[in-house]
Amino acid sequence: MRRVAPVLAALSATAALTACSPVTPAAAAAADYLVFYADGRRADALTAVRKADGTVTHTETKLGYLIAQGSGERFAETVGADPAVVGVSGDRAIGRTSATAARAFPDGSAFGEKGSAEKSDPLSGLQWDMRMIGADRANEKAPGTKKVLVGVIDTGIDGNHPDIAPNFNRGLSRNFVTDRPKDENGENLDGPCEAADCKDPVDQDDEGHGTHVASTIAAPINGIGIAGVAPGVQLVNIRAGQDSGFFFLKASLDALTYAGDIGVDVVNMSYYVDPWLFNCRANPSDSKKEQLEQRAIITGMQRALDYARKKGVTLVSALGNGATDLGRPKADNDSPGYPRGDEKIRRIDNGCLNVPAESEGVISVASVGPSGRKAIYSDYGTEQADVAAPGGDALDGKGASPTRSILAAAPEKALRAKGRIGADGKPKGQDVVRDCARGTCAYYQYLDGTSMAAPHATGVAAIIISRFGKPGPGGVTLAPDTVEEYLYKTATPAACPVPRAYVYDVYGEKTTHVCEGGPDKNGFYGHGIVNALEAATFKP
Repeated sequence: MRRVAPVLAALSATAALTACSPVTPAAAAAADYLVFYADGRRADALTAVRKADGTVTHTETKLGYLIAQGSGERFAETVGADPAVVGVSGDRAIGRTSATAARAFPDGSAFGEKGSAEKSDPLSGLQWDMRMIGADRANEKAPGTKKVLVGVIDTGIDGNHPDIAPNFNRGLSRNFVTDRPKDENGENLDGPCEAADCKDPVDQDDEGHGTHVASTIAAPINGIGIAGVAPGVQLVNIRAGQDSGFFFLKASLDALTYAGDIGVDVVNMSYYVDPWLFNCRANPSDSKKEQLEQRAIITGMQRALDYARKKGVTLVSALGNGATDLGRPKADNDSPGYPRGDEKIRRIDNGCLNVPAESEGVISVASVGPSGRKAIYSDYGTEQADVAAPGGDALDGKGASPTRSILAAAPEKALRAKGRIGADGKPKGQDVVRDCARGTCAYYQYLDGTSMAAPHATGVAAIIISRFGKPGPGGVTLAPDTVEEYLYKTATPAACPVPRAYVYDVYGEKTTHVCEGGPDKNGFYGHGIVNALEAATFKP
């Protein structure tokens, strides 16, 4: 999802971004491209590639694109000029996650009380998010069934984490990413490869983002750490993100296709496809090649999403962390975001899309803090926000506190790499929590973001599918239209604030977000805040 808003830039660090130097490839260097063709025009697209002196190395008929290798800066424009071609994108890193690490408070002054909860895990008292949506009570009534498969399309899942392992399906998990130690300019990207072939095992997450998301969805009730929204379902790692937090377009396409093919019931997508913060089909400030790339992102991802949805996959996405009214975007000064340094300022309008949050058939989730207000960083919009869920907001109250963020599992290795754990194993600051209740220590981290809100909605969707799904591929299945209907019907209505122009005041710096719509559907909360307890007891 999108990077944090400027008002927060001095207060927090974006965990998933890695700065990269500009890349200027040699004019004649060969490169791989994804060439998307119009319906029924595959043969014509093949001809167009050959006429441009390119070579087709693979054809993906499920989503309607070719993988072609071409040389020269004008290859993409030449191929894209053919009427059979609807988009051309270089096969490179074009996406990123969007969690924001909660601030550390070494002196402990901002650390909240753990509280207590019966029939819950040791750290459940810290999970204000689960109490907000009734998940702590829903767990006893409808914890979810192992017949439900939840796909996490992210940076990976630490399948060996004690609070994930019981629900982790290693056999079905796949990694569609090959680590890149350096970028095209020789700068550090993913860092040294851990595996000989630079392809991490399916139970590894060197970034930590995907593990946090997975834990929120389905951490089991096992006497360790925390409990997820749907602690009885299975988690499938469908990795599409680099260690550095960037994503390949093709990896995203492959992940969605795979989810559909193996019978996954719901996928969580807590990232956005980049390098364009907003993808515009024909922005006059963009070159022809840049326009073709954005069309390829819009078209390719929509085809992959449609494919998965037709196979019975409910699609859930984080809305974005740009503090922007997505119905009225005015400027984009962050694109193209990869390679770093290529950004330019361009005027945009509502025809430009955040993908996949604004793609068709996707349930997009806005974020709220512990008070129930829309989180300061969360994007919003009457057309774009479908539901809201707790995503954390360290600034939702007096001063800043990490306990207003979302606590979920974190890989020990990733925390050590980021310097959040000392040599003695103790956390450095109270944004990280260690639980050694059963002799084996497990780690958890507080994070903010719509990336953290989306998995709450995914977990509620998993409860709905567990209750109403019928036998089908992968175990059970329930039509995405039905899941969406029940998710909205069971959400807790939340009206716009009064006045509708809500003013956020952060250390004297004010910013205003205007909420439009009624209590049944508005730009801050969509159809309401997801409710796990209602989903667990709902009768259609």
